[in-house]
Amino acid sequence: MQDVHLRLNELIEQARDVLADLEMDKERLNERSSMTLLALAHLDANSSWSDATNDMYTTRMLMDWMRDHLGQDYAANTREAIRRFTLHQFSAGALIEQNADQPDRPINSPKWNYRLNPNLLPVLHAVGTEVYEERLREFLDGVETWRQQQAKIRAMNKVPVELPDGTGVMLSAGGQNALIKDMVEEFCPRYAPGGQVLYIDDTDHTHKVDQEALMASAGIEIPEHGKAPDLVVWMEDRQWLFLMEACSTHGPIDVIRKRELIELFAPQKSKIVFVPCFPDRSVMRQYLTDLAWETEAWCASDPDHVIHLDGERFMGPYDFGVEEL
Repeated sequence: MQDVHLRLNELIEQARDVLADLEMDKERLNERSSMTLLALAHLDANSSWSDATNDMYTTRMLMDWMRDHLGQDYAANTREAIRRFTLHQFSAGALIEQNADQPDRPINSPKWNYRLNPNLLPVLHAVGTEVYEERLREFLDGVETWRQQQAKIRAMNKVPVELPDGTGVMLSAGGQNALIKDMVEEFCPRYAPGGQVLYIDDTDHTHKVDQEALMASAGIEIPEHGKAPDLVVWMEDRQWLFLMEACSTHGPIDVIRKRELIELFAPQKSKIVFVPCFPDRSVMRQYLTDLAWETEAWCASDPDHVIHLDGERFMGPYDFGVEEL
């Protein structure tokens, strides 16, 4: 019995490796997807990869195989998860075919079925052999893998941003990047003309603006990720350092955050201009009572206006000291 258990674990790990080689994404490298591949190939502890077949199975039949031959009794309500989060992606990545016997089968038919792509069988039969890599290349040639499709979707959804110097960068979709785009393209030309973007806190943490020489000349060091503001802009002619927070999903520059930023940018504390930014005034109203004094609140919906929260000048840095907060 122990040998069977060890063999099943080995098969599951091999299936996971095969899925990775077939360029499925990370979520499809879980145990559920590995067992689904084994069930589609009708493999168990007494099988070798050369025994893989591609008969047609309904989702219920696949789950029955996992229960009876792979030791995994998925609950009935798991059927939809297997269909939506494994089989759907297997189909998109050309690993399987749906309704090979009747392509026009109604979508709600209980006979809806799946089978392995016949072109994939030579790959599975070669697992663990010296020809595996060759069979894998032959299968992938001309196939748009699921990982490639995901990369295309992410690229299409990226947010294009034009920096003040005219160069362009692409930020990941979602999060606060739509607001950050407005901060760069709408705020900066109006209130920081000629300013240079030193840092953008992209939501997927992959974007970095290479301004090391400029930062060094200004004595500016960006703190570690997670502590830096969402946007840092340096205005050389006025020696102003804009520290800007996008406040569409988290809090603005309140007293605590202001103190933290002053400590993080202590060598430049006499050059700092704090700018909490909001998509519109309705969002800003949620945080208005928390905004720190000596900040400049800006809404992307009203780009020509800034709300100045007290201080001796409309906009500009103060010689901030933590003891003054």
